Amino acid sequence: MAKRTDPVILDDYDRKIVAALREDGRMSVTDLAKAVGLSKTPCQVRLRRLTQSGVIRGFRAVIDPVALGLDHVAFTEVKLSDTREQALREFNAAIQRIPEVEECHMLASHFDYLLKVRTRDIHRYRAVLGEKLSSLPHVSSTSTYVAMETVKDVSS
Repeated sequence: MAKRTDPVILDDYDRKIVAALREDGRMSVTDLAKAVGLSKTPCQVRLRRLTQSGVIRGFRAVIDPVALGLDHVAFTEVKLSDTREQALREFNAAIQRIPEVEECHMLASHFDYLLKVRTRDIHRYRAVLGEKLSSLPHVSSTSTYVAMETVKDVSS
């Protein structure tokens, strides 16, 4: 999906729909309509518009990574040796192929990217760092910060 450059204008009903779906993305349209104070058809029309405009990007199951044995979280700073557009494109394409990287953010900082990496333990993280992250295009250095506890996670 292309990145949005302009905000979508939302009214109070649209905001209520978004808020309700953030709480329960499996809510039926009938229940959603009741929750926001609309009848079913106008709610469906608004839901379709919110989806088509990209405000709602999709619906998915939120999986508990700890239940899957993936309770080790590390944040990795990545500094590149080259930050010209071609080098950034190469890095961005390569990082997409590493499943352990949950998030990748380009920053305006003394380093170029911040990664959220989830693995089963520190040993697996070390392997991912050594075998995958360090060998990505244009990586000159990395620094790792291990999370001891997740205090707030809006994706849960």
